[in-house]
Formats: sequence, C-alpha cells, structure tokens
Amino acid sequence: MVSPSPFSTMYQKTIGITTQREGDIVDVTPELRTAVKESGVKDGLANIFVTGSTAAVTTIEYEPGVLSDLMRALSIIAPDTVSYAHDSRWGDGNGRSHVRASIVGPSLSVPVRSGEPCLGTWQQVVLLELDVRSGRTRTVVISILP
Repeated sequence: MVSPSPFSTMYQKTIGITTQREGDIVDVTPELRTAVKESGVKDGLANIFVTGSTAAVTTIEYEPGVLSDLMRALSIIAPDTVSYAHDSRWGDGNGRSHVRASIVGPSLSVPVRSGEPCLGTWQQVVLLELDVRSGRTRTVVISILP
C-alpha cells in the first residue's frame, strides 16, 4: 500500500512479511531498494519500522554463520530457560520475545544517496522474528524523506 500525501513530500510504503517460526531472519533489503526507487528521492533518509513488540529490525551481513551467531547471542541475553514476569501475568510464554525485540529495536534509519540506500557491501536490512508463536505476518512500514 502506498500513501502519498498532498501536504508532504514523504513517501510511505507498507509491506507484509510472513515468518514461519521464532528465529526467522528475513532480508528486507530488496523491498527497501524498491521503495527508495518508487519514492523518487535521490538524497534523504529511509526509515524501516516493524509494528508489534516481538519483532525487530537491524542490519547484518546476511550469511548463515553470523545469522546463527546473532540468534545465539540473543538467547544468551534473554534465555528461554528463565522465568519472565510477563509470562506469569499473561501466560503466553513470550516474555523473552518481548525482551529480545526491545533490545534490538523496532526501527532503523538508513541514509539515501543518489537514489540508493547507503548500505555497506556486506550490509543488509533484516527483520527478526522473535515471537515464540509461529506463522506470523509482520507489518513493515518504510518511510522515505527527502
């Protein structure tokens, strides 16, 4: 869905990303590149935001080894072997998911230069599925400002 506003030069696009399980890491760099092209912005800023409190957005080299390392590091920071107050209150078992998502964060800003996102050679933008419940469709909002 594209939402141009007659009162603003901001471009915004919403995409749905389907995940299968906790620990899925989805490369959203192609969607970001497409949104930047569609926006027509040559120099500016792109913001990538995932709605929901059990998913996150970050950059990483999209390579199996480092993806595994990231998930291992998050499991050390917020392990599934400890008790979470959230789980006691709500009984949904995803306290660790909320903690992990909060640490990584729901958004990322990427400069746009010459009509392209300014990313390093080995740097991709990724969505992290951190919820213990499987089969989710995540909403990602990409906003581009000149």
